[in-house]
Amino acid sequence: MSPTIRPILDMNAFDATRDKGAVSALLGRRQRNVGAASVLFYRHPLEMARASGCWMEATDGTRFLDFYNNVPSVGHCHPRVVAAISRQVATLNIHTRYLNRPTETYIEALKATLPDSLSNVVLACTGSEANDLAMRIAMSGTGGTGFVVTESAYHGNTWAVTDISPSALKQGAPPPHVCMVPAPGSANFGEDIAGGFQTAVEKAIVTLGERGHTPAALICDSIFSSDGVFADPPGFLAPAVETMQAAGGLFIADEVQPGFARSGDAFWGFDRHGVTPDMVTMGKPMANGYPMSGVATRPDLLARFCEGVGYFNTFGGNPVAAAAGLAVLEVIETEGLQANARKIGHHIMTRLGELVATDARVTAVRGAGLFIGLDLCRDGDPDLPDPELTSTVINGLRDRRVLIGAAGRYGHTLKIRPPLCLTRDEADFFVDALTDTLAAIPSA
Repeated sequence: MSPTIRPILDMNAFDATRDKGAVSALLGRRQRNVGAASVLFYRHPLEMARASGCWMEATDGTRFLDFYNNVPSVGHCHPRVVAAISRQVATLNIHTRYLNRPTETYIEALKATLPDSLSNVVLACTGSEANDLAMRIAMSGTGGTGFVVTESAYHGNTWAVTDISPSALKQGAPPPHVCMVPAPGSANFGEDIAGGFQTAVEKAIVTLGERGHTPAALICDSIFSSDGVFADPPGFLAPAVETMQAAGGLFIADEVQPGFARSGDAFWGFDRHGVTPDMVTMGKPMANGYPMSGVATRPDLLARFCEGVGYFNTFGGNPVAAAAGLAVLEVIETEGLQANARKIGHHIMTRLGELVATDARVTAVRGAGLFIGLDLCRDGDPDLPDPELTSTVINGLRDRRVLIGAAGRYGHTLKIRPPLCLTRDEADFFVDALTDTLAAIPSA
């Protein structure tokens, strides 16, 4: 029997129809207030009270090591970010139709990390907004209407961006202007991942043409997070990008998840592949939890778009967000977090490799820096993904005070994504908890 494809919002989600344990007063309020749109983690949702560094504390005083949340990427409630926000919000917080120095200072600091060609930056509040705007710029700049994405991509939740987020769909398939390609792993492309992925993009462009669409863009996050984390070999993405650009489309690098030093090898995920995007979108870790996102693009593309529509965002680019964003950049540099991601990530990968050798259910470990995927399968067979085991492991880790999530087309990949300030001792705490959790679960 073929494994069941799992929507991203169903992975590790509380299911009120199945999990009929005691309902707390706060959970009841949540269900009444938010209704069917409520998404909570775990069979027994947690109520959090505070957080610091890599740790979160529930209202009952239990502390949890956060291996899921890449929003506060430099650490929960980092004092330097908190201080920057506090100072700025007590001084000035306006929209961008007035000049203010904090916003321009931040944009210039951000641009210093990007390719010189991407000299215009438009700021918004969420990654969804950033990707929505990038799609519109791509269509304006190319005249194309077609987009190529991976089979389990997730790029946000506006109307347009949901269309290019197959993993968000609980029913049906993406519309005709969106063509999917398999995740860039050896299971799909063997040893020639670069060539296989390039060929898949070529075929997708042809398919779009048969549907009456010329290509606007290939959009992907360079760690392929929701597909199950596919980082290697470095450089494999370049031929596919060249193919899309040769066909008249653009490459949009969605760096919401792999960006801001998480891969350890480079500040941006696309740098690991030696490519220069036409646009870079960013969000989540950009301001360590303060709502902020952006699109970096070539001036010619933005000018062409603004001839027809223009763009303004009331909250995007406000000076408080800029102060938070600048503090994040400074913390990454002064605390050496990119090097830390590389060093601690290597340590985790080494230890997880020992699990692959000793537990047949662990069939693969992939990743870069502090973004790692670990596959769990039945009978040691990579063709038998085991999302139920993965869910059991996730909840077992919760019992051992580690918070973690799932990814992948079938929801069988542990998504390992802690804050960049993770220490070696904290890394060992996680691996030891994972080892104990697996040992407590009988093999089928």
